[in-house]
Amino acid sequence: MAFDGLMVSVSGVRGRVAEALTPEVVATFAAAFGAWASRSGNHKVVVGRDSRVSGPMFTRIVHGALESVGCTVIDIGMAPTPTIQLAVEHHHAAGGLGITASHNPIEWNALKFIGPSGLFLSAAEGAEMRALLDSGIPRATWDKLGHITRDDEAVARHLEQLLALPWLDVAGIRSRRFRVALDCCHGAGAVIMPALLSELGCEVYGINMESDGRFHRPPEPVAENLGELEALVRATQAHVGFATDPDVDRLALVLDDGKAPGEDYTLAFAVRTVLRHRRGPVVTNLSTSKVVSDVADEMGVPFRFAKVGEVNVALAMRDLGATIGGEGNGGVILPELHLGRDAPLGAALMLQLMHEEGRPLSQLKAERPQYVIVKDKLDRPDAPLDAVYEALRAAFADARADTQDGLRLDWSDRWVHLRPSGTEPIVRVIAEAPTDAEARALIAQARGPLDALVSL
Repeated sequence: MAFDGLMVSVSGVRGRVAEALTPEVVATFAAAFGAWASRSGNHKVVVGRDSRVSGPMFTRIVHGALESVGCTVIDIGMAPTPTIQLAVEHHHAAGGLGITASHNPIEWNALKFIGPSGLFLSAAEGAEMRALLDSGIPRATWDKLGHITRDDEAVARHLEQLLALPWLDVAGIRSRRFRVALDCCHGAGAVIMPALLSELGCEVYGINMESDGRFHRPPEPVAENLGELEALVRATQAHVGFATDPDVDRLALVLDDGKAPGEDYTLAFAVRTVLRHRRGPVVTNLSTSKVVSDVADEMGVPFRFAKVGEVNVALAMRDLGATIGGEGNGGVILPELHLGRDAPLGAALMLQLMHEEGRPLSQLKAERPQYVIVKDKLDRPDAPLDAVYEALRAAFADARADTQDGLRLDWSDRWVHLRPSGTEPIVRVIAEAPTDAEARALIAQARGPLDALVSL
């Protein structure tokens, strides 16, 4: 089956609604997933969605497609992606489908495929599932069609499991009465974040809390998109600001000084919090800031890189027995809860750290080595990138090279990473250095051979 216009990766299958992502495409992929997931005889599949305008339509299509291959659908409605993952585990389901394009713009939607362990499908599992698109999807006869059930307690269970973490001092956090500014970006965050913060005794100032999917700004929670939240933190004198993406697996911060430090600090602060209570290895992806590895080095624990993509990090964490990990985009993964990025978890860890430290997060940031991370992107060329990687390795012979996901070149205080995106038709170029000028110089040097390839 041709995938023209679709982004097919370990993150699922994404596309612009009514262009590459049509009802027919969604029905076909959902049926293929249902047939693949239930091949062991377990026919239960959990379905949830974020707040996107196309979500209700695609939910109905997914329901019918799964019924057509004999699945018992457990629909949890609008819910965070980590809630869907936990629901798969809770129901001992064969898998789960998240109808969400995560941080992509409003015109996009997607299917995220979750295996029986609650993890996203690996590359090999995804290939097995997609093979059914060519070999033929086995449909159920009239007497073996599936049916739809509801689970309205998935979000409540997610909160219960999170608040039950043994070293999370719920009573202590409640006693602090933290003022929290919250921006849910009209996403699914509103179904869980206010409840979590209420349970933790916070005074909440919310914006963009309507879960209608009509994003009034770019939904990716990067610093340049958080000006409204920065202003709210300053206006309310909040101790911290939290921003979630539409499917609530990423958390970005605005510190008490009213400035967004970048999403990498979410993971850096989370690692600092957890390693105080549970020692062990840390895993992040190759596009993550040194602020995370610095914490691991300071705490004297092993640190490892994994390929970009939640499932790649999760599998590396599982194999290594990691204590905590995640991605520098604000995604925190704690195996003690589940092997998936979880924004509510990230928020709880920030409040725990603030409670333990008894001082502002801006002070904690100021005490550490300072870096500037610059993220660039350009259209993906039709030609392979191997020649680009070879040219850069030759130009930077003094750097440590990691080629497991594109090319990352490392020095003691800076790095640059080039890789094709798995969610958009672009090449990402990310660099970090002690100053903005130095980071941008790395970007410019890395883009040289890449621009030459694009112009061919």
